[in-house]
Amino acid sequence: MSALLTILLAVQMISAVAMVGLILVQHGKGADMGAAFGSGGSGSLFGASGSANFLSRTTAVLATVFFVCTLLLAYFGTARPTVSSGSVLEGAAVSVPVPVVVPPSVPASGAAQIPSK
Repeated sequence: MSALLTILLAVQMISAVAMVGLILVQHGKGADMGAAFGSGGSGSLFGASGSANFLSRTTAVLATVFFVCTLLLAYFGTARPTVSSGSVLEGAAVSVPVPVVVPPSVPASGAAQIPSK
């Protein structure tokens, strides 16, 4: 179970970092408006509309992976065994024996505790 949680957490972190990177690379919807009026270059790596389709689809896939990993981590994080009573402290109290303190047989009075010369 621990290995599964570690794998889910790693996939979630990788998808989050990749999604942030892809979102920062994408242009906004108003970026093409400036290029139409001649204020910016319109050349891109994927063509005129290819980058928007590729990057937006990849971002959607990564967002889905991130969302599914988050749901699975939340499910496994709140799953509890049916045997437990619900409290962590009660389970610890049952498994650890409590030491028994035995009082002394003859209680010492206050005068007996004063050292003599």
